[in-house]
Amino acid sequence: MDRITGAAALPCLLLVLAACSEPPAPPPPEPRPVRVTTVEGRGEPTVVSLTGTIQAETEVNLGFRIDGRMVERLVNVGDRVTAGQVVARLDRTNEENSLRAARASLTAAQAQMREARANYVRAAELLRTGFGTRQRYDQAAQQLQTATSAVDSAQAQVNIAENRLGYTELLADAPGTVTARGAEPGEVVAPGRMIVRLARQEGLDAVFDVPPLVKDIAPPDVVVSVALTLDPSVRTTGRVREVSPSADPVTGTFRVRIGLIDPPPGLRLGSTVTGRMEVAGGAGYAIPASALTRQGALPAVWVVDTTSRTVALRPVEVLRHDPARAIVSSGLTGGEVVVTAGVQALRPGQQVRLLDRAP
Repeated sequence: MDRITGAAALPCLLLVLAACSEPPAPPPPEPRPVRVTTVEGRGEPTVVSLTGTIQAETEVNLGFRIDGRMVERLVNVGDRVTAGQVVARLDRTNEENSLRAARASLTAAQAQMREARANYVRAAELLRTGFGTRQRYDQAAQQLQTATSAVDSAQAQVNIAENRLGYTELLADAPGTVTARGAEPGEVVAPGRMIVRLARQEGLDAVFDVPPLVKDIAPPDVVVSVALTLDPSVRTTGRVREVSPSADPVTGTFRVRIGLIDPPPGLRLGSTVTGRMEVAGGAGYAIPASALTRQGALPAVWVVDTTSRTVALRPVEVLRHDPARAIVSSGLTGGEVVVTAGVQALRPGQQVRLLDRAP
């Protein structure tokens, strides 16, 4: 009986020993200490700053109206031109020959018309006196009409040849500055090919690539302050003159042209400028710039669940930022708690210990 009892107790003893040999479960990880801040709305106006360039209000490409070999270009990039100034010339040989041929054809047509007019006058006089026939008179009248039409056609050909000869000189249609050249002397150019690009002196624009959010929140008649980036004392103001209806397929920004009001001489074509405008308060939430991280290609912040003390990564849209602070336009609400220090060492769902708050 004792042997049976001992055999039955042996498995239980082995199970107890096995349970005692298992290692103890590791303790849960300590919450990671982080610094946080509470999201608060901005009540004061927000100043939006963008960088752009100075461009002419109107730029035109000057090109010949006929084809030919360009023999001379009289201007270069940066030159100032006046209205009617010759900027380039084509070889005139073919056009001069065409004009001589057209004038010779006109002379021959005029001689034929004079002969036809004399025949018509003679036939009319014979018909009046009864010595001529009606048929001969009609033939003379028809010949005169044909000769007159030939003279008109020859005169038109002369006009065309004269115009084409004039087209061998390329003239500036308005005063301005040459900003680019498209052909060199000796090249055979096609009609309409850009020979020089002319920035007309009709006015200056400050051109900016504006994010869609800034374009949407800007007031309809906003006044933009524009200053030279290298010398902020050179400044003026302007108003929106043109907004591109479609976004750039690469950057997603919209091209906005600001018409400058009385630009100073220091604002030259191609200068880099900084534009600033004020938008109403409440356009976004201000957070420390150190709170920003990235989720893929988008900016994001770590948001703390104050109940469970865990963090979650949330994408946001940044209106603007500087080394100290960022203005978040969407993705956050007032009163939420975001991590401002230690953002690179966090993972979704991780528990944290808030250093800036009492436990």
